[in-house]
Order: sequence, then structure tokens, then C-alpha cells
Amino acid sequence: MDTGTHLVMGIGLAGLAMVDPVVAADQTIQTAVLIGTVAGSQAPDLDTLLRLKGNACYIRNHRGISHSLPAIAIWTALITGILQLIYQGALPWFLVGGWVLLAVCIHVFTDLFNTYGTQAMRPFSDKWISWNIIHIFDPVIFTVHVIAILLWAFGFVNPAIMFPLMYLFLSIYFVWRTFAARKTVQMLPSIDAEHRDGDIYMAIPTISLSKWNIVKQVKNGGFVIGDLQSSSLRWLDRVQCSEHHAVAKSKNDPAIRSFLYFTSFACADVREHSWGYEVRWSDIRYRHRKQYPFVGVLLMNKHYETVGSYVGWLSDERLMKRLQMDTY
Repeated sequence: MDTGTHLVMGIGLAGLAMVDPVVAADQTIQTAVLIGTVAGSQAPDLDTLLRLKGNACYIRNHRGISHSLPAIAIWTALITGILQLIYQGALPWFLVGGWVLLAVCIHVFTDLFNTYGTQAMRPFSDKWISWNIIHIFDPVIFTVHVIAILLWAFGFVNPAIMFPLMYLFLSIYFVWRTFAARKTVQMLPSIDAEHRDGDIYMAIPTISLSKWNIVKQVKNGGFVIGDLQSSSLRWLDRVQCSEHHAVAKSKNDPAIRSFLYFTSFACADVREHSWGYEVRWSDIRYRHRKQYPFVGVLLMNKHYETVGSYVGWLSDERLMKRLQMDTY
């Protein structure tokens, strides 16, 4: 989920903690739990600091080890320990630590529902897990939290009653979206007039509850990109992956390896120039304004030696400006 959603979920969990009589009876514990759940709901995304080491490093590691099983324990222990130092050991550490643990777990768990996914099963598996059920920003989840927090802040409702009901509603919402995603994928072959045996479909959630972006992987190695509104399927683009020799050479570059490590939906295009080759890998899951802005681009001379590279999110215009800066 996005940073704003994780923030309101952290505050919401502090409201849920009011069901515990120990928390509800002590303002100091309430404050500590609030700090702990907000910090716990944000902590796994501290790997954003990896941007300082470059986009390739960030993309390879974001939502990786920071969202792993050992990291959940480390974040919980670290935040709980800091709170104990701040409050000089006056807190019931097991109780506060439990709420911090819940916040960290919910952060990692909800991130599994969107397209980006996480490596939540490390160290047992480094596979990226992405269930394609909830958009990275879901207006229902965010709005419900904001309304509940405002009602609590202004004293209009009892948090011990409201927040359990809110999370019960959101649990039902997640289950409904899960079944909706599964049903959407199952129905695609039957409504696709171009369906062939061997075609593989993926439905990607959007900010609209009634619209899905659709990716179809066809047997020849290419992709067809479209969208589904209600039961109306529309194909928007076809992408054929290049088998140029420069594509194979580009896989040896560290930046491109980082890009391919993250996504299994990458497709390469090669443009030949007088000075060499431009190999552009695009993650075809992300189509915006007829472009694929999540890219790994490598410029190579005629001897397949790297001249410049870029990995990250950019429009075509900004990408070319960035590559020109890197090559001079």
C-alpha cells in the first residue's frame, strides 16, 4: 500500500487497541501504543533510503528483506526497545510489543495484495509474492480509516466499538476483492474473442473498483495489454519481445539484472543507432498514457560495452533526457 494508507492504518490500530482495558485506562500507554503502531506501520518501507544508492539498488531490494519474516521480528524488537528507552522501562513491554508486531505484520500482509508485491517468505523463498487484488492506493481502505480517525479525534464515537466494526468491514472487503479478482481472471478466456489455448491472463487492480487492467501472455512470447470495465474487454496494445543479440548481452549488466530480478513481466525492445544499441526493457504490467514508464534501459556501443543505463519510472521524454545526461 502507499505511505498515506499505511499511516492511517497505524493510527487505526491504535484506536483498535482501545478494546484493551489496560490501554484504555492509561493515557501514557495509549500514547506509546499510538507511536508504536504508527512506527510499525511505516518501518518496513524505510528501505526507501536505498534510493540514495541508486534506482537499481532500490528496485532490486524494495519490499525485499525489509518485508521478510526475520525483518518483522527485528522491526518489532527495535521499535519496542526504543519505546522502553523513551519511557524508561515503565511500559508493559509485552502488550506494547504485541501492538507493534500487529502493525508490522499488517503492513507486510496488505502489501501482498497489490501488484508490486513483497518477498515476505524470505529466507525460505526469495520469490516475489503479488496477489493483484488491491490497488496500491485503495480509496475504500483509506477513506474508511480517515472517517473513523476523525470521529475518534473529535470524541463522537467510542473507539473500542467503532474500530473493531471498521476492521470487520475491511476484512469482509478484502475477502470480496479476493473473490472478485479470482472471478475476473476465470472469466477472461470466455469473453476474449481472440483467446487461444495456452494464453495466460493476469488482472491488475486499478483505483476504480469496477475496472481492471488486463495482461495476456500469448504463446509466441509476446503480450497483449487491455482493460476490463464490467464485462467489456478492450485490447489496447500488443507488445512483441525482441530476440536481438543485444537483448541477451544486456542481461549481463547489473542494472538490468536488478530490473529483471524484480519482474517476470519484462519485455525488451532494441533500437539500433550509428553508435550502437539501445535496449529498453519495459514492465508491461504498468501502462500509462500509451507508455510503459517502468523501464530498464541500457545503451551499448557496437562492441556491446555499456555506455549508459537507467532503471526506474520515467516518461519517454524525461527518460531520453536522463540517458543523454548519463552518456556525456
